[in-house]
Amino acid sequence: MKKKQKVNRKYNFPDADLYQMCMDAIRLAKRDLKHFKDYGYDGNRLKGFHARCQKFVNVPDDDELLGDQMVVTDKKYDAAEKVKHAIRSVMTRVRMKFSNRTGRYRKFGTSKIGDMTDAQLLFCGRRVIRVARAQWDFLAETGLNETHLKKLADACQAFETAMNIQQDKVADRDIAVENRIDVGNILYDEMIKVCDIGKDIWGETDRAKYDAYCIYESNNEQKIIAKS
Repeated sequence: MKKKQKVNRKYNFPDADLYQMCMDAIRLAKRDLKHFKDYGYDGNRLKGFHARCQKFVNVPDDDELLGDQMVVTDKKYDAAEKVKHAIRSVMTRVRMKFSNRTGRYRKFGTSKIGDMTDAQLLFCGRRVIRVARAQWDFLAETGLNETHLKKLADACQAFETAMNIQQDKVADRDIAVENRIDVGNILYDEMIKVCDIGKDIWGETDRAKYDAYCIYESNNEQKIIAKS
């Protein structure tokens, strides 16, 4: 399967500035609409441009999406801590029966719990339950019971759910950023067309009106494109 190419912004300024520049271009084009019609650019196309601008300004920006992602990430961290606590509660009782240097203890695989990835921690939590049940006869006298294992199982389930939600938010943010760039590029291209027409209309007759259609950007190459 071919990997999708990364979408790049065509403009070198904030989205808020793009919106304002587009609205300025639309205002100028409305004033000069009778001239724009000579270029096949009519009022319906201008209305469509305006409608896309309004949709663009109402789409959540990356700060909002990042904020949502941070909220669910914090919840995932909280869920991870509950898994660790439940594992340690089990392992405290296991140590009452087995030294942490014995094979029976090491079967639980909890020695590096602080350094585990999310996936490793979830795997570890479920392994602890499985290994504990397999050694039930040895561990019953330590006070370990099904309540402790259920608490760990529930914590693992909540953690897995939190992991999935967080991963979905990351994916949603990536998709939203790409979509926003796509829409922004469309608006930028349309603005360039409007400005090109406006400059052509007034290039030889009204310097002030011509200048109003000029786009000034920090990227020199884009300035050349915009003014060509």
